[in-house]
Amino acid sequence: MAHTDTARDTAPAPIAGLLLAAGGGRRLGGRPKALLPYAGRPLVEHAARALRDGGCSPVRIVLGAAAEDVRGHADLAGYDLTVNPDWEQGMGSSLRAGLAALGGSGAQAVIVALVDQPGIGAAAVARVAGAYGSPGSLAAAAYDGKRGHPILLGAEHWAGVAASAVGDQGARSYLKRYESRIRLVECGDIAAPADIDTPDDLRLLR
Repeated sequence: MAHTDTARDTAPAPIAGLLLAAGGGRRLGGRPKALLPYAGRPLVEHAARALRDGGCSPVRIVLGAAAEDVRGHADLAGYDLTVNPDWEQGMGSSLRAGLAALGGSGAQAVIVALVDQPGIGAAAVARVAGAYGSPGSLAAAAYDGKRGHPILLGAEHWAGVAASAVGDQGARSYLKRYESRIRLVECGDIAAPADIDTPDDLRLLR
């Protein structure tokens, strides 16, 4: 019995993954970012796999623009899906929807990633997840010392993040308020944070 108790005490806390993949790609001519081709498959598959292979469970994907097309063209078996009907209101609405859906998951923290950053893979996710200490943890990947994604939000912060997530701000205003508590995890040696917003950025998919 003592051995069992010790194993339970030292088991890693469950860290969920949350992929924000609802954007409509307005500056890309209305091409949903989730369906952009990357290594022969929809970009959403790469981003979701990075969370899963980085140690997150469960992994929840928030869809929005062309959600049915994404479901039809991408292999999302094994992931939990949430469709955000308010995706046009910005990333904040998708973050709120995702955090609400994770409310009963038992996760003590969540790693939040964006679908439009193909240079971020499982290694960066795992490194940020390693910064977890308690449900009060806050951590983020850093690139040359500058905060970026993915980010880790301990469960104690979810309600506050959701309350402040408006427009395209996501968790930005909340993280700014608690900046002194964020553990920055340098990932510049294993990942690239560039995102895809304009047609010129499509080169990142090559």
